[in-house]
Amino acid sequence: MSTFKTLDDIGDVNGKVALVRVDFNVPMKDGLVTDDTRIRTAMPTILELAEKGAKVLILAHFGRPKGERVPTMSLSLVVNEVAKVLGKEVMFVPEIAGDVVKQAVGILRAGDIALLENTRFWKGEEKNDPELAAAVAANGDLYVNDAFSAAHRAHVSTEGLAKVLPAYAGRSMQAELEALEKALGKPEKPVAAVVGGAKVSSKLDVLKHLVTQVDHLIIGGGMANTFLAAKGVNVGKSLCEHDLTGTADDIMANADASGCTVHLPYEVVVSKEFAANPPSLRTCNVHEVAEDEMILDVGPLAVEALGDVLKTCRTLVWNGPLGAFETVPFDAATVALAKTAAALSHEGSLISVAGGGDTVAALNHAGVSQDFSYISTAGGAFLEWMEGKELPGVAALSA
Repeated sequence: MSTFKTLDDIGDVNGKVALVRVDFNVPMKDGLVTDDTRIRTAMPTILELAEKGAKVLILAHFGRPKGERVPTMSLSLVVNEVAKVLGKEVMFVPEIAGDVVKQAVGILRAGDIALLENTRFWKGEEKNDPELAAAVAANGDLYVNDAFSAAHRAHVSTEGLAKVLPAYAGRSMQAELEALEKALGKPEKPVAAVVGGAKVSSKLDVLKHLVTQVDHLIIGGGMANTFLAAKGVNVGKSLCEHDLTGTADDIMANADASGCTVHLPYEVVVSKEFAANPPSLRTCNVHEVAEDEMILDVGPLAVEALGDVLKTCRTLVWNGPLGAFETVPFDAATVALAKTAAALSHEGSLISVAGGGDTVAALNHAGVSQDFSYISTAGGAFLEWMEGKELPGVAALSA
C-alpha cells in the first residue's frame, strides 16, 4: 500500500475550510435515524479539525437519487442527529458548490461545522466530473476523506477532489487502511482467511485472490457446498451452484500451486427443512448427507479443528458466516469459531480483521466484536480490497 497523508500532516488549519467526505448513508424510519454508527465513526475527524480551528464542510451521499433532488434523500433529514452526536451546532447548506456555499463559509467562524446537501443530487458526482470537482473545491482549502466504505467509487467527493486540493485521510480512513495493511498488505504469517456466504458466484474474485495470499482458506456457508460437490460429495438438496464446480476445481488447484490449504467442512449439520430447530436436525459426516437433506452449518468437531488451525496462525481475515446463522441452531459454527478467534485476538496471538454486512451482524450476534482487532463496516469496498483491487478513493490519497 502506498503511503498517504493523515491529519497529523496538515499543519495549521485555523480559519481554513476543510471539505470532509464521510459516510452518512444511515438507516432511517419515520424520519428518524435508527442507527448512528456511521455518524459516530466520523466524529473524531470532524471534531479534531473543528477544535484546531478549521471551518468544516461535511460532504456525504444519502441513498441513490441518481442526479435528481429527491426530498426524502436530503441530508437535511439527518442534520439534527449529526448535531446531537457531535454535541455541536451544525449548519445545513442546501448546495455543495457555488455562491450559497461561499456565503455559508463567510458566516461560519473558525471551528464551526456545516453539512452540505447530498452529493448525489448532482449528476456530475457519480461521473467524477472535473468541472463539478473544481466548483466544490473552490470553497475549500483542503480535502479529507474519512469514508472508506465509499472508497471503491471514483466520484467527485471520493476521488475528484483529491486531485485539486491537498488531500488527507481522516482518522477512520487511517485506522481502516492501517488495519487492512496488517491483514493482507504486510501480514504476520501464517495467514488464515474465513470466507462464507451463500454463493461462490458473489465471491469468485475474492477466493481467486486469497488463495495466492493466505496460508489457510476456510470456506463455509452455502458456497462450501459447491466446493464439496466439485470434490464429488453428494450435497443432497443443499444450496449449491453446480454450474460452478469447474471454477471451484480451478480455485483449489491454484491453492495447491500457491501452498494454500483449503479447509472444507468434513462434518456438517443437516436438516430436511430450513426452519428454526427442525425435528429432522442431525449432525453427520459430509459423505452421509441424504438426498432429501440440506447442509445448513458446519459440525462441532469440524469447527474445533478449524479453531486449531487458527491457533497456528498470526493473522485472520474474515468475511461471511459459516452457516445459515440468522436461524437457530445454524449459528453455532459461526459463533464458536468467532469466539475462538476473539479469544486469540484478546490474548494478542492473532490479528483479526473482519468486514462486510453479514459478517458484522454475525460477530455482533456472537458477542465478540469488541475482541476482534478490527471490524470494517464497509461492504463493497471491503470485498474489493479482498479481491486485491485498487480502490480509487484510497489511491487518490497516496502521497
